[in-house]
Amino acid sequence: MTEFPPLAGLDGEAARMLSAGARLVTMPAGTVLFREGQLCDSFLLLLRGRVRIQKVGQNGREIVLYRVMSGESCILTTSCLMAAEAYSAEGVAEADIRAAMVPDALFQALLGRSMEFRRFVFGACGRRLADLLCLVQQVAFGRIDARLAELLLERPALHGVVTATHQTLAVELGTAREVVSRQLKEFERRGWVRLERGSIVLLQVDALAAVGGSVPPL
Repeated sequence: MTEFPPLAGLDGEAARMLSAGARLVTMPAGTVLFREGQLCDSFLLLLRGRVRIQKVGQNGREIVLYRVMSGESCILTTSCLMAAEAYSAEGVAEADIRAAMVPDALFQALLGRSMEFRRFVFGACGRRLADLLCLVQQVAFGRIDARLAELLLERPALHGVVTATHQTLAVELGTAREVVSRQLKEFERRGWVRLERGSIVLLQVDALAAVGGSVPPL
């Protein structure tokens, strides 16, 4: 599949199987690709766009587990297919997406016959597992002020203005909106940010970077 460089090393037969059996789909931003409890029947290869994988607790709180970017696969989908289990989280398109959907039977056949395909699948699992362990460490042990400061600096900002609600930031950090609001107000009290409806104006990037332990953007 030439549109997916990580799979360029597939042997001829495996490449033909993938090309013939994969189904190309396009979906608009906001589409729910799968929900918790839903059975998985296809392996997703994201060609374009961005998918957010999130977990929603019984109390309604959400946490972003990871994002699938162009040129990546979803390891939750991978694990569901390999274990024949239902999804334990949900996937939502954050931007218009174009993806190749590989049916379960074809996915299993490629795993069995192609070393390159297995290397791709398990390599992606290993990298994502490291990311998830880092997330668990941050949520369990990280200071909320440091994590929030780092998140504000990571998000795209136009003229120093980050467009995001307190709830959106809370979901990213896996905490309650009230916790984020309280910390943002403390940042505002210190003169580091100015809070506006639906946005945060970054006034002192160096101070936020010092709290977050990062280098401020140039």
